[in-house]
Amino acid sequence: MTIRFTTAGESHGPGLTAVIEGLPAGLELTPEDIDRDLARRQLGHGRGGRMKIERDRAQVTSGVRHGRTLGSPVSLRIENLDYANWEERMNPWPVEAEVAEVHLPRPGHADLAGLQKYGFTDVRNVLERASARETAARVAAGALAKVYLRALGVEIRSHVLQIGSVRVPACDDLSLSDFERVDESPVRCLDAEASQAMVEEIDRARKANESLGGVFEVIAFGLVPGIGSHVSWETRLDGRLAQAIMSIQAMKGASVGDAFDIAGRVGSQAHDEIFWSEERGYYRETNRAGGLEGGMTTGQPLVVRGAMKPLPTLTKPLRSVDTETHEPAQALRERTDSCTVPAAGVVGEAMVALVLADAYRDKFGGDHVDDAVAALRAYERRIGWRR
Repeated sequence: MTIRFTTAGESHGPGLTAVIEGLPAGLELTPEDIDRDLARRQLGHGRGGRMKIERDRAQVTSGVRHGRTLGSPVSLRIENLDYANWEERMNPWPVEAEVAEVHLPRPGHADLAGLQKYGFTDVRNVLERASARETAARVAAGALAKVYLRALGVEIRSHVLQIGSVRVPACDDLSLSDFERVDESPVRCLDAEASQAMVEEIDRARKANESLGGVFEVIAFGLVPGIGSHVSWETRLDGRLAQAIMSIQAMKGASVGDAFDIAGRVGSQAHDEIFWSEERGYYRETNRAGGLEGGMTTGQPLVVRGAMKPLPTLTKPLRSVDTETHEPAQALRERTDSCTVPAAGVVGEAMVALVLADAYRDKFGGDHVDDAVAALRAYERRIGWRR
């Protein structure tokens, strides 16, 4: 039994679609379960004009009846309100008006490679799908995965560790309650002083016609040990999580736990010693591994980070080449954000949720959610797991 999803749609097309398969029957859903995360994705200091237009809401078109999943594929549609301003340029069907092609690929974007790969002459055929607008559909699908995981005792949160040169030290003892007000920060940072410094850094970059990247952290609480596997490369959970994070637009790095810091330590300072007590069973006092060992969860919080590059669409464009004339030119200038690291953390939550939901589904199965819960409880009893 697996959970899988796909998305469709272009940035300025009529809308976005997400289809998620493999959810068990009986999951209780409300519109707020999905729309809440869609709204969170639109948050963050540094967002551009597009977020003033869109008011993302998901329309469920299959797989749910009277607030419960049916076990069949769930399809979601998100309308692009901005399509009204792009209807001639992005209409699925031929239009009478002459639509100008885009011949100015942006450094750092999919523009040129996509143009070469698919044999297009118009860069817009590439950039519309490559745009991070697609992540709204991922967040909608991830919200459903979160509902499934919540039924199994798992909660997922995220926060920002770095924007530009401003960073806060990672903390390995965060609890679920620490995230209660994270979305009240304009940059979704848990440290108030660093949050203000990040806002100021974004404002400076915007005035200088620059963009900023950074690092976000996703933490999953309530995982049982043994999710994932060591027996084959494609079932190792760390590999699947890294691929999921790296698939998000503008990501250039992914890590689990202390990762690159561990690479510079001696072995005795890199691993999490194992203890046992009658009250707690097996436990560890540190979480340098980020909740994963040998491709499997350890029962500690799962910690995954994503490193995002500065956005490639700049208000003062970089040098490029006109693909029609091959003459030097400035890259395409379009409406853009200054920084989307806070929003990227919400997308990271969705991708981690989708990977974990699939791994839980694989382990515990069940046509109805109650079957999965019963299988989970039996597993917890077998291994003596204490939450």
